[in-house]
Amino acid sequence: MIKFADPSAQYRSYKKRIDAAINRVLESEKYILGEEVEKLEDEFARYIGTSNAIGVANGTDAIEISLRALEIGVGDEVITVSHTAVATVAAIEAAGAKPVLVDVDPRFFTLDPKKLSEVLSKKTKAIILVHLYGNSGDIEGTSAFCKKNNLYLIEDVSQAHGAKWKDRRLGSIGEIGCFSCFPTKNLGAIGDAGLITTNNEEIAKKIFMLREYGWKERVSQITGRNSRLDEIQAAILRIKLEYLDEDNKKRKILAQEYDSILSSNIVTPEVRKQTSHVYHLYVVQLDQRDRVLDYLKQQNIIAGIHYPLAVHQQPAYLNRLKTSKTLVITENLTKDIISLPIYPELPLSKVEQVANLVNKVS
Repeated sequence: MIKFADPSAQYRSYKKRIDAAINRVLESEKYILGEEVEKLEDEFARYIGTSNAIGVANGTDAIEISLRALEIGVGDEVITVSHTAVATVAAIEAAGAKPVLVDVDPRFFTLDPKKLSEVLSKKTKAIILVHLYGNSGDIEGTSAFCKKNNLYLIEDVSQAHGAKWKDRRLGSIGEIGCFSCFPTKNLGAIGDAGLITTNNEEIAKKIFMLREYGWKERVSQITGRNSRLDEIQAAILRIKLEYLDEDNKKRKILAQEYDSILSSNIVTPEVRKQTSHVYHLYVVQLDQRDRVLDYLKQQNIIAGIHYPLAVHQQPAYLNRLKTSKTLVITENLTKDIISLPIYPELPLSKVEQVANLVNKVS
C-alpha cells in the first residue's frame, strides 16, 4: 500500500535515536515541561529566527493561546479562510472571538488580500494567514493590509515547517507564529504537540503563563489553562528538527518528479515567487477527481482530499459565519483537488508509479 502520508516510516528512519530519547525521558522522572521542552524551545526559536518559542499541547491550542495573549476574545473578529483545517476556525471560537472567512486566490489557494476590505469592521483585531500545503501565503499583501488597519498578523504555519519567504522562515514574520506538530506534519511528533513563536518578549511571557493556569511561581496571576507539552514529544521533536531541512529537500525532489511526469491537463502546485515550498502535501487539480481517487484505491494507493468540505460548509458552521461576498473559489476547490502521496521516505519509483496511474485515468 502507498499512503499519502506515513509517519511510521519516519519513526523507522530515526528509530534508534528516538527510542534512546524516549528511554532518556523515562529514566529522568521529569515528564512535563522539563529540560527537553526547554531545549526544544531554544532550538526551534533559533531555527525559525525568533527570540522565543513556546511549547504547547497542539496546534489548535497554539492559535487559541496566541489570541488570548493578544487579548482578543468576546466581541472581537478574526479574519481567516475557509479553505483550511477546521482547527484554525475552532481555535478562534475557543478564544471567544468570531471567525470571519474570506475567499482564497485561484493560484495558491491561500487568503486573497483583495477580499479583506469586504469584511473589515471596527471589531476586526487580527488576521490569521494560513500557509497552505507547504507554500507561503501572500505575506506582502496581508502584511500591508494589517499595517494599514492596525491589525495583528498571526501566521498559521502548521503545514509549512521550514519554508521561507525571501530569506526569513515562516513563523518569524507576523506578531506570532503557530505550529502544529501532529504526526503527519513536516516536523511531526509521535502524538500531539504544538509550538508558538514570537519576537515580542511581553507576549512570550504571557503565553508561557497562559499555557499553565496563568501561573507565575505557581500562583495564577491571569486566567490560564492547561496546554503543556510533554517531555517525550519534545525529545522526539528535537531529533526530527535536526533532519527537517534534509527531509524537506527530499519532499522537493519527490514533488519535482511528480511535476515532470504528470500530464499537462493536471494542474500541479505553483510556487509563490521569493518563497520556498516544503510540500507538506502535493495537491493537484484535475477533472473527475472522485473517479481518480477510486481508481487509485483499487491499485492500493491511498490519496487524500484537503479539504472535501470547506469549514463554512460543515454542519457545525453552516450558515452562521460572516464571510466575504463570495467563497466561490474555495467551494470549487473542494470538487477537484486531490493530495497525492508524499513524504520523505517515499521512493521515487513509487512517485513514478502513482503519477503514471493518475495520467492513465485522468
